[in-house]
Amino acid sequence: MPEESYEIPIGKARTVREGTDITLVGLSKMTWICTAAAEELAKEGINAEVVDLLSISPIDYDHVLESVRKTHRIVVVDEDTPVCSMASEICSRVAEEGFDYLDAPPSRVTSPHTPVPYSRALEGFYMPNEERVIATVKKLFAR
Repeated sequence: MPEESYEIPIGKARTVREGTDITLVGLSKMTWICTAAAEELAKEGINAEVVDLLSISPIDYDHVLESVRKTHRIVVVDEDTPVCSMASEICSRVAEEGFDYLDAPPSRVTSPHTPVPYSRALEGFYMPNEERVIATVKKLFAR
């Protein structure tokens, strides 16, 4: 815990990890999933940049698009379902405004399009995890 007070500006994303091959965008806890996945991907020679949005209203699309200009690929990781989610909105915006920079389609890792399970065991399966992020990234590079 920080000992001194601090401020986080609303609407300004931050880069948690610099990279050159792909952008991983995290929302809340998913930023740490992205960071863990990026560390594992680095062992395989894929240098992932991790962007933490910090806020979703407003979203710092300029920061996201700047990262995509550098890496040419993006995966958005979101705990929400894939339909009508922030991941869908971000991927859509990147496709609209950053299409010329993309070498692969914008992709997302989300929870399944189902109700949230009540069981703790199923909850672990339901939530996006490091393995699913890594698999999605590898799929983009295999195109």
